[in-house]
Amino acid sequence: MIQQLGPILVLAGVVIGFVFLMIFLTNLAGPKRLSSPRKNMPYECGIPGTNTAGTKFSVKFYLTAILFILFDIEVIFLYPWALIYVDFLKQGPFIFVEMVVFMAILTFGLFYVWKGHALDWD
Repeated sequence: MIQQLGPILVLAGVVIGFVFLMIFLTNLAGPKRLSSPRKNMPYECGIPGTNTAGTKFSVKFYLTAILFILFDIEVIFLYPWALIYVDFLKQGPFIFVEMVVFMAILTFGLFYVWKGHALDWD
């Protein structure tokens, strides 16, 4: 067991040691900045910030972000399928039919979101 886990533990130790070494060297060699209340003030595009930290975003923003992640992950599932498609084609059309059903569900979801105006920003 230790023979299998040994290289992983050594690699983890090397990585952790490297991280601490880089942090130490950065603090040692990096510029020393003095902090002041004026430097710590919020600054946005050349003028002081006007919004508070509790600025609220529209739900549409979060919905669009979640939909982007959802459809992005769905497209990622297409890549492994494309890599093994030729190998499984010899066994029959099952893998192709399965992907057609998957894409149909994905397309239905896209039209459902589109008709529900979830992609509109106004």
